[in-house]
Amino acid sequence: MARKTPSRLELRKQAEAAESLEESTPKKKTRKKAVAKKKTAKKKTAKKRATVKAPERKRLVWGVYNGSMKEEARFPYDQRKAAEQKIEQLRAKVTKTKRLYFIQPIKEVIVDAPADDETEKKK
Repeated sequence: MARKTPSRLELRKQAEAAESLEESTPKKKTRKKAVAKKKTAKKKTAKKRATVKAPERKRLVWGVYNGSMKEEARFPYDQRKAAEQKIEQLRAKVTKTKRLYFIQPIKEVIVDAPADDETEKKK
């Protein structure tokens, strides 16, 4: 039969029992080594926390595209009717062939303007 792997709980109990035996009969050299090991263990576990960046702010705009995915125009989100009118204008221009035009939402990253405080400090 296959051998059963020891559980973590059992291994922990064994390790604690071994530590308690060592602590009950301390020697100067072993005590110094134990203190040194604890200090190095603390140093290793103390890692720098990664700074969490704030998520980028985005805004939604309407993009008017033709059939070959070429962008014809962009409109703010609240002007969807204007985007639909632009599609009608583009379809009216081309009378010989039926071209496909459609509206698709686009998420743009909002770029913060440089702080005005810096310019005020220079003056």
